[in-house]
Amino acid sequence: MNASGDELAPEVRAIVDAARERPGGDTRVSVDARSFPDAVEQTVADGRIPVIAEVKPTSPTTEGVRDDDPVELAREMVTGGATALSVLTEPDHFGGTTDSLRRIRDAVDVPVLRKDFVVREEQLDTVESDLVLLIARFVDEDLSDLVEAARERGFQPLVEVHTRDELVAALAAGADIVGINNRDLGRLDVDLGTFEALAPEVPDDVLLVAESGVKTTDDVRRMREAGADALLVGTAIMDGDVRQNTHTLSTPT
Repeated sequence: MNASGDELAPEVRAIVDAARERPGGDTRVSVDARSFPDAVEQTVADGRIPVIAEVKPTSPTTEGVRDDDPVELAREMVTGGATALSVLTEPDHFGGTTDSLRRIRDAVDVPVLRKDFVVREEQLDTVESDLVLLIARFVDEDLSDLVEAARERGFQPLVEVHTRDELVAALAAGADIVGINNRDLGRLDVDLGTFEALAPEVPDDVLLVAESGVKTTDDVRRMREAGADALLVGTAIMDGDVRQNTHTLSTPT
């Protein structure tokens, strides 16, 4: 599924264009992944909400840059109750690095998602992680082939969608972890109703993640009631005390 640049906000078009220029790794990776579904199940058994806390130095939709040591931020998030971590590796617009992901994954014992704009198979070989984000709208190859290529390396692919057509494509590609992004990457606006509209169409055996726009405990409850198995939260955790913010969202009262 290859998005036309004319449909995208300029910031997003620049990100995707840069992603298409980035090379892949020199050596095929082989990952011994920590199970994200098991981590979600254990979190629920412990009476908490599964939260994927995002280590995001900056982004086109946030102001300023957070320059704390990403490893320390990650440890604070885990201490606060994060089920998993999302680590940006996109360098040009999000301030991410593959080195940060490696260091974070070595420092924590929860699953780690590589969040980037992976558009073709060789870019999977850039760094090891437990999960890898595949954005249905932006992949340059057949989505089914890219999902299978990720699994062959040991990754757990999290396939991100925003529209019904993308969801149909993700399910047809065999995705068993799906993220519904409440942010329209064409216009960059956010609507939690996106998740609520699409979630009922996701089979029960697919692990469903709500992405973007979760800022408060009320938002957490809203997404959980709509069917979210887990929530990916970036700005609301990175803006302030990451340990306390993670704890608040994962244990709403």
